[in-house]
Amino acid sequence: MADVTSDLYRTVERTVVGMGYQLVDVERLGAGLLRVSLDSDKGVGLEDCERVSRQLSHLFAVEQVDYQRLEVSSPGLDRRLRGAQDFARFAGKEINVQLYAPSAAAGGRKRLRGRVLQVVGGGGEERLQLELVEDRPPAQRGGQRVSRTSARERAPAVGVIEVALKDIDKARLVPELDFRPARLTASNGEAARIGSAGSLGSEH
Repeated sequence: MADVTSDLYRTVERTVVGMGYQLVDVERLGAGLLRVSLDSDKGVGLEDCERVSRQLSHLFAVEQVDYQRLEVSSPGLDRRLRGAQDFARFAGKEINVQLYAPSAAAGGRKRLRGRVLQVVGGGGEERLQLELVEDRPPAQRGGQRVSRTSARERAPAVGVIEVALKDIDKARLVPELDFRPARLTASNGEAARIGSAGSLGSEH
């Protein structure tokens, strides 16, 4: 997987923000896939993805961006968090954090899991207050190990630390899944359409 240059990220961000959305992530994956994840306060649907995809396809043609396929989608359950506003927005949620270097405050660990409490400070010196939680063994599904958190389940806390946002390499929400049975009221065709909403792939 190739890294996305800062110039490309800023170019995509200007376009997405100008259209009224929040840019969550830009990734280069295998086979020339360029994936753009976006969000908004009202959520992101299929029409939003189509609209942004058309605009970005035109932009990339003008800017001569090298890619084979473009995928525009909502961020998913394991949404990536960037910046103070993201962390503040998801206060109370469990997240996985990867630091650039091991933290003495976290017992020399580089990977952390905890609940977001708040963001303190400002002026580029913001710090994340994180309530560390006890690691749980991943669940088993079809012989594969699956990391998941039930919406009803809360892991026990083991302490609170502060981490400078500038020391965080990556942070993602821990998916919260509701395993209670749900009634299906839509027809099969409608259910399939709903299931595919929020993601759009295109080629240039």
